Amino acid sequence: MSLDKPYLDIPGTTIFDAEQSRKGYHLNQFCMSLMKAENRKRFKADERAYLDEWPMTEDQKLAVLARDLNRCIALGGNIYFLAKIGATDGRSFQQMAGSMTGMSEDEYRAMMVAGGRDPMWGRN
Repeated sequence: MSLDKPYLDIPGTTIFDAEQSRKGYHLNQFCMSLMKAENRKRFKADERAYLDEWPMTEDQKLAVLARDLNRCIALGGNIYFLAKIGATDGRSFQQMAGSMTGMSEDEYRAMMVAGGRDPMWGRN
């Protein structure tokens, strides 16, 4: 039985709650493994083989391989864990966030410097 989740109507936002945490446990553990240099090296040498060592869903593995961070989040990934993938690829958090919004890094930076996205975005 799911709990009442009145926050599910926030446009463009996936709330990382207990259910998402359970769904993404192995995906997030894989991400944390990338904190070790030897694991980053193994992952970059053969990404699919390294992912296959983790009991993740096939959808999660394909999302990682595609670097589809929005899909990873929908599948239970937490952005702070997913940032390890970006770091492994030599990407900044700002570059990753820009890619998730369909903006360039410069466009994303300018939006954030200007105060971020309008809170009413997507609620028309």
